[in-house]
Amino acid sequence: MQLPASFISTIRSTFKENGERFLAALPDLIAETSKRWGLTDVRPVPNLSYNFVAFAKRPERSGAKSKDVVLKMGVPNRELTSEISALKLFNGNGACQLLESDAARGLLLLERLKPGRMLSELEDDDERTHIAAEVMQKIWRPPLESSSLLLNTEQQAVRLQKFIKLSDWFNGLKKIRPHFNGGTGPFPKKLLERVESSLPELFADKNVKLLHGDFHHFNILSSERGWLVIDPKGVVGPAGYEVGPFMLNPWNSPLDRIRLGRRVGIFAERLGWEREAIVKWSTAHAVLSAWWSIEDDMDESYSMECAKIFSRMK
Repeated sequence: MQLPASFISTIRSTFKENGERFLAALPDLIAETSKRWGLTDVRPVPNLSYNFVAFAKRPERSGAKSKDVVLKMGVPNRELTSEISALKLFNGNGACQLLESDAARGLLLLERLKPGRMLSELEDDDERTHIAAEVMQKIWRPPLESSSLLLNTEQQAVRLQKFIKLSDWFNGLKKIRPHFNGGTGPFPKKLLERVESSLPELFADKNVKLLHGDFHHFNILSSERGWLVIDPKGVVGPAGYEVGPFMLNPWNSPLDRIRLGRRVGIFAERLGWEREAIVKWSTAHAVLSAWWSIEDDMDESYSMECAKIFSRMK
């Protein structure tokens, strides 16, 4: 199997030695997993990035016909483990269905969504935003199942460790000043201070849910069951954060302030939130996104410009 050079480079640079081992073992792992889950016609998707993803077929239980599925394989890591746990808790409600999984080996078998049109392909941005608000509310749920509430505090904390903590992501902003020798680098000082001062208030919100964590136009697909999410990060934190990634996308699209303002209004109406809270979360995520880009040696200018626009919104 000929893998794209960009995929090989991404796996090597992201996962280092573990990535090398994953790439070397991948052909055998595909064959083994195909036998284990009864897969045929395994065909890699054209846009591989951080995981090996392929379309495949799997016989129905009756054996009369095959079902289209998606095989996802990656270097075992915290994000894959959290994704599996989130998909189990979502249980197909607003999300693609997880059919099989092996967290220890980084394996997922997923429902294939058809027609699989990305939300970004719709032309009407208001319509896209209304759909997004509806899907958000379908997937949000308490991070612990009702049966877990009978456990003691320590046991509940162990269950929660399956998921990524949103606060851990934002703790990354504390690295900015040390990285720039006490300064703020490309981050306008007032903007960074404004975000830093808003975080205690934002995280004081008691509306804590299991979130997608990377909720945007390319992770929301059409299906026979309606619009559903794919690739959840499985993040636990205040629900308000979920609007942040959506507000930034589609990535590198023209920055239309009127359009962004209309999104804020639609979310405020559909979710029952104050505009100010939506703007603060959008600004905070844009700054975080810019910092992630800097950490990955990528261009942070788009996220930074979005942060500036959001910070001036009312």
